[in-house]
Amino acid sequence: MPRKIRLARMRVLLCVPILGCINADFGRVRPSLRTDDMHSWMGPAIAERYGEPASQFRLTDEERSLRDLAYPLIEPPYERQRWYSVLNEYGISRIFQRDWWAYDETAYTTAMFGNPARSTQTYYNRLIDDIRNDIVRIGPFAANARYISDMDLRREKSLRYVSNLSPSESGNTLARIAENSLIARWVNQSLMQRANSYQFALERLVISAPSPMAAEAERQLQLMRIAIAEAALVPRGAPPMPLITK
Repeated sequence: MPRKIRLARMRVLLCVPILGCINADFGRVRPSLRTDDMHSWMGPAIAERYGEPASQFRLTDEERSLRDLAYPLIEPPYERQRWYSVLNEYGISRIFQRDWWAYDETAYTTAMFGNPARSTQTYYNRLIDDIRNDIVRIGPFAANARYISDMDLRREKSLRYVSNLSPSESGNTLARIAENSLIARWVNQSLMQRANSYQFALERLVISAPSPMAAEAERQLQLMRIAIAEAALVPRGAPPMPLITK
């Protein structure tokens, strides 16, 4: 096991005794744990994944928001209730879950049925809630992504008018533009894959535990697909992003 991963896991283990101190009232995370750049790793991570350089520029407020809003749309829904999810979300563990790159449409179903429930309605409720939560998150992320895309177009055009522009400044500017675009496309891909996972889970529920609730789950899933299409996170006519499979 690489030394960096061992050290990261040790940090997580050291955090375990204080997990009880992380939650505020009603299970909310204490605001003091939140940091401005807790999701700043996302840009370098996606850039490295596709062989692009990472920008050394500081994040703008809008770019921080882009990454904060992107995180729950990339983190698998079945990870949210695990003991380390708070550590990951707030950057305490400093661990990026590498298996998130891989798409397995059966993983959501496996995780859902892996948590025993007395009533099969619990599974339907869980599925419907997860879909609804994603639908609610899509709008704010899409609005932020469109704003940043517009600013990045202006940023790129302005390069030709900057006096004494150094190669480093030009490179960091273009790298940040690429990072922002890749994050939006990463979220788009994640949402499409997630919708497929929800469809897979619903189909298994229908054959294993038929319920009138299946109709509502199907309705929510269709609303999610509509929201993804309306978000238009990938420019029309743009080449498809290579599918992350491993």
